[in-house]
Amino acid sequence: MSTDFTLQATGREDTGKGASRRLRRLAGEVPAIVYGGKKDPSQIKLIHKDVMKSLENEAFYSHIISLEIDGKSEDVILKDMQRHPAKNLIMHLDFLRVNKNTKLTTRVPLHFTNEELCVGVKVEGGVITHSMADLEISCLPSDLPEYLEIDMAEVALGQVVHISDIQLPKGVESVALSHGDDHDLPVAAVNKAKGASVSEETDEAADAEPTEEAGEE
Repeated sequence: MSTDFTLQATGREDTGKGASRRLRRLAGEVPAIVYGGKKDPSQIKLIHKDVMKSLENEAFYSHIISLEIDGKSEDVILKDMQRHPAKNLIMHLDFLRVNKNTKLTTRVPLHFTNEELCVGVKVEGGVITHSMADLEISCLPSDLPEYLEIDMAEVALGQVVHISDIQLPKGVESVALSHGDDHDLPVAAVNKAKGASVSEETDEAADAEPTEEAGEE
């Protein structure tokens, strides 16, 4: 179980909206909670600028994080995050404790590759639409992928890529598919470009034989 990120945190006793506002406004800190495992939930606070720097790396969202709380280390993943609706400000973080012998459930980003080479786009004139940006998975911490890759090169016009088409790494399961085939949702598709049908009709009309009325003129 690798940990590529480390965050320093301290415990906090003051809770509630007023205490959280004071943390963010006066101390430049972010309120957070750590839960899961056999321990009670812990209220903590982190330095806001340190959190923002970590969030610049996409891997932070799907990697094991070493959380140093008052000198004691816990392995966690980021489970939830609340952002300010208008400002570049983190309002609250939820961390879930992980155990190397226990499967965890989390979401990992989807990376779509070779879109510029996609048959349905390059040859057939379609456009790619995405239905999902990430996927909920279940795995041991040691098997947690940074992202899941979907190769779009051979996807034709009108074709839909489903969850079942994603090549999952060994030890990784889709939560949706574990509920049955009827949960095999679309992930991406290549659709006809808007206006394509109109232009085709125009071309067909231009190539059509003259009407009798036109011939008489």
